[in-house]
Formats: sequence, C-alpha cells, structure tokens
Amino acid sequence: MGIIAIMKLLTDMNKGVQYMLIASFTFAIMGAFAKLASEEMSSLEVVFFRNIAGVLIISYAIYKKPLIQKGGKPFLLFFRGFIGFVALLAFFYNIAHISLGDAMTYSKTSPIFTAIFAFFFLKEKLSFSGWIAIFIGFIGIVFITQPSSLGFSKYDLLGIFSGIGAALAYTSVRELRSYYDTRAIVLSFMLTGTLGPIVLFVITPYFNAVELDFLLGEFVLPKGIMWVYLIAMGVFATISQLLMTKAYGETKAGIVGAVSYTNILFSIVVGVMLDDALPSLATSFGIILIVLAGIMVAKAK
Repeated sequence: MGIIAIMKLLTDMNKGVQYMLIASFTFAIMGAFAKLASEEMSSLEVVFFRNIAGVLIISYAIYKKPLIQKGGKPFLLFFRGFIGFVALLAFFYNIAHISLGDAMTYSKTSPIFTAIFAFFFLKEKLSFSGWIAIFIGFIGIVFITQPSSLGFSKYDLLGIFSGIGAALAYTSVRELRSYYDTRAIVLSFMLTGTLGPIVLFVITPYFNAVELDFLLGEFVLPKGIMWVYLIAMGVFATISQLLMTKAYGETKAGIVGAVSYTNILFSIVVGVMLDDALPSLATSFGIILIVLAGIMVAKAK
C-alpha cells in the first residue's frame, strides 16, 4: 500500500520535480558505485573511468553534428575543464574516505560559492536575502566541519574545495555559453578529466607526498566485479545528468534547484546501506543550514 501511495504521489508531481527527484537518487547510486570501486583503486583512476566514456559519447555527437560556435576564449575554456577536473578529484577522494552523505553535502555548497563568484566576476546582483543565505551556508559548513584547535581536517578542506571548484566551473560556463557550443564546454571538462589522470599516473612513482595523495595514483587494471562497479557508475552518472537537464527544461530553476537537495538525503540512506555512520546532531544541523542556504540563494536569484 505504501509503494502504491508513493507511485501515485510521483505521478501527480510536476514533471520537472519528478525528473530531479529521480536524478538525485541516481546520482546517489552513482556515488555508491564510486565508493565501492574506490576500495580497490585510487580516486584518480575512478575519475579516469568516470570521464572516458563521456569523451567517447560527446566526440561521437560532435562527429555526427559539427560544432557551431564563434570561440575566442581558449584559456577560460581550459580553466573550466581544469578546475572542474580537480574539484571532481577532491569529490571522489572524499567519497572514498568519508561518508557518502557528507561528501555529497560538501559538493552541494557550490550554489553558495557560485553566487559569490557571480557577484564579483560577472557583476550579477545579489539581494540582501542572498547575502543572508550565504552567511547561513557558511555557518552550516562550520557545523559540518567542526574545526578543532588545529583547524580543518584534510577531508574538510577537500570537501570545501570540491564546492568552490564546482562553483568556479559553473561560473565560467555562464560566460562560455556565449562563445562555445555546450558540447565543447562539456568535452573540455571530460577530456581534461581523461588526459589529466594519464599524466598523473605517469608522474606518481616520482612523488611521495601524503598531503597530495588525492592527486596521485597507480593505474590498476580492473578485474571481475570492479568492471561492474565502473560501468554502473558511468551509467547512473549519465542517467542523472540527462534527467537533471530535462528537469531544468520542465520547471523553474529555483524549484528544481531546491528539489536537488534531496540528493543529500538519498546519499545518507545509501551510505548507511554501505556501512556509513548516521550523521551526528551537529552535522545534521549543518546539513539543514546548507540546504536552507541553497534554497534561499535560488529564490533570491
């Protein structure tokens, strides 16, 4: 009876909300497979496999329908790909080492940082309520990180960076859309995320920096069940991306953006199924503040 009620509720929902709910769930599943794959391979290799399929798909799409664009911003295009790649490395490293819910929460701080970067770099206006939302978001980050007298932990710093890096990438995309085909922008990210790991695989044997281990890793040929994890990760990531795109095409961005925060809840549930601990009271309060801040930023804009 409960399942029937849930199915009816989903059917009656706005299409955009439906798409984003399912996208949020599939993205959490993607994170779960990434976490499983990380048990036997480095985060660097997981990112490599995450992107190589996308390069092949986007390249084929460009072959079938050539790019139509004026270009003119090669350095910004490279920056989008590079910063997105490094942020993704930090995100997947955290998925491997902390709870899935916490890793996803850090990544969902990106709208807060995007609002700040858009204000300074793109001269977009931000209302008083928008600044209040940003302040609330930072308070939420403090509750999640709970810094000690020694400061933030390595995972906290990488988590915050994953949000900042994603925000910088999103901000650059707003500018790049006027100059490049969307496929070229996506390809810049996925191509960097494929070639970057290859370079880092080569130089890894010459470095022994524990602090930078999220950037390093040896290539290990996947075997058996690992191929299943990697393929499933790619499939669910693609499904999630497609559904997110459809969601923003069906409903107002503010509504869809608010619904996207259900990804944190799904990630906590899926993470617990993978033996993650439930969030503490302080962490839960921090998550609530970050979700509230994200929704307020979306409404303010």
